Amino acid sequence: MKQNRTNSIRRLVQLIFALLVLICIRIFQNELFYDPFISFFKANFHNQRIPDYDTFKLIMSLLLRYALNSFFTIWILHLLFKSASIIKFTSLLLGVFFIVFTSLFFLMLHNDSNPNYLLLFYTRRFLIQPLFLFLFVPAFYYQKILK
Repeated sequence: MKQNRTNSIRRLVQLIFALLVLICIRIFQNELFYDPFISFFKANFHNQRIPDYDTFKLIMSLLLRYALNSFFTIWILHLLFKSASIIKFTSLLLGVFFIVFTSLFFLMLHNDSNPNYLLLFYTRRFLIQPLFLFLFVPAFYYQKILK
């Protein structure tokens, strides 16, 4: 009984820590990552030109940020569900989504003289925010209830 309580407390502390790290990634995004689009999308971007950017630095920054968000997403899902199949499935989906959204983001930047800024904004948002965590937790919880 005492061991179960200790494990539950340990899981809760780890869960809180993982969530705090995700919050810190968001709070310190300007200091941690190269992203000229942060200030661009904070302004009235509809009438502006896309800012100049270093493609390699932007890809590496997006990759690092996505990897950090993915790692903590997977850790949180592991703490909540303790299921290897959920972790494998989530890892696969996160990898596929990174390729799809990064490709879409850069295709919109390079192939369109007048890109759809709103689509660009939301595509980038999926790359830089842990939105998949908010989608996966209720989905896997619902799946668990059905079983």
